[in-house]
Amino acid sequence: MKFDFKEEDLIIKPYNQPGPIYIREQTGYFQRIRRALSWLLMLTFIGLPWISYQGKQAILFDVAHQQFRIFGTTFLPQDFMVLAGLFMAGAFALFFVTNWLGRVWCGFMCPQTVWMLMFTWVEHRIEGTRNQRIKMDKASWSTQKVRKKIVKHSLWLVISLLTATSFMAYFIPAYTLYSEMFTLQWSGLVSFWVFLFALCTYGNAGFLREKMCTVACPYSRFQSVMFDKDTLLVSYDAQRGEQRGRRKRKDNLKELGLGDCVDCNLCVEVCPAGIDIRNGLQYECINCGLCIDACDETMNKFGYQTGLIKYQSERQQDNEKTNPFRLKLIGYASLAIMVIVVMAIWLMQRMPLEVSVIRDRNALYRVNYEGIVENPYTLSVINKTQQDLHYRVSLKGLEGATLASPNVIKVTAGEMLLVPITVSIDGTLLRSKAQDVTFVVSAMEDASIMLEKSSYFYRN
Repeated sequence: MKFDFKEEDLIIKPYNQPGPIYIREQTGYFQRIRRALSWLLMLTFIGLPWISYQGKQAILFDVAHQQFRIFGTTFLPQDFMVLAGLFMAGAFALFFVTNWLGRVWCGFMCPQTVWMLMFTWVEHRIEGTRNQRIKMDKASWSTQKVRKKIVKHSLWLVISLLTATSFMAYFIPAYTLYSEMFTLQWSGLVSFWVFLFALCTYGNAGFLREKMCTVACPYSRFQSVMFDKDTLLVSYDAQRGEQRGRRKRKDNLKELGLGDCVDCNLCVEVCPAGIDIRNGLQYECINCGLCIDACDETMNKFGYQTGLIKYQSERQQDNEKTNPFRLKLIGYASLAIMVIVVMAIWLMQRMPLEVSVIRDRNALYRVNYEGIVENPYTLSVINKTQQDLHYRVSLKGLEGATLASPNVIKVTAGEMLLVPITVSIDGTLLRSKAQDVTFVVSAMEDASIMLEKSSYFYRN
């Protein structure tokens, strides 16, 4: 990239914001997109626990009973491989978005950003604009300052408490959780977790804010390895903007030797991370586009072309064409789709029944006075559906054997039931000391729910 000004003109003093960052409220195209996505995220987060399916809460992670219900499907700890698949699909999807649009997830959909800007919105409504907040914090304490601080922090605490309660509704039935909250019947354990999550929300969104993104979040550290010359990032057009400087609207730029940047500093004031995008790519940038909206607004006021700050790739900065079908981008998308397809196939083939055969190790076999050989077993039957089911057990593979077991085994939804059974056979019919035997467990209500488990039958 070639410029028409000297290299020393590009040396810009890094922006160093002492103390807290006071975010200036900004409107514009990307702000409207983020607000819409933020509302969608918050309403989904709050509303999902209230959705019912087949008479029960549609999504419930019942840690106490080790059952995780998701729209009619019950997952048990044995099914945690689906969680690994979910993380893999999410990781590849994040890599795909990062390679395509940079850290746009952080700027538009990350809960930390959503709640941080929500807290900032409350702060703006109570304490005033950015300049008013700075002035008030520098001023000595007064009745008005104390009142505003109390109202602001009270609202922050209310939002934090509602957030924590909404989060706990994924682990405790929502109707039970809220009814016990209004009647002050929460247990000590529930109260501890709710107030802990509320405190974390209050601290993260109210005080730590951008430090969670720039210091604590590991994504900001390794995101750059997924960037390439075709990644669309928020960037400043230095060739067009420099030499920056203040001017009047009717000033002639050529006579003043200035670029389009009016050095209004609004791009810094609206940035949640407090960086100056004009200093080039920085790992703190969350690609939120607020600086784009602020700069475009200023360009419109001065009658200049918008886009001094915009989403563009390194190739576009060099007046080259971005390749949308690059190998890395296609690879990330393919891996994400592949993992999702494998998970979908596994879920479709998943049997909502689990059976284990446990032998009695104290007595592998016994022979009665009639020469009948008996082997005791214990069947562990897990009902992974959300309905009570009745099962029958039958034998296969051991001719002439009889099974002593309950005629009907009732297993409630999500329950694991241990059923003692005994297999008997005339010893003269056995060909060897250990023979294969198969237990067939089938649901009476649904013939498709059937599982076979093999074991051994022993004799002396």
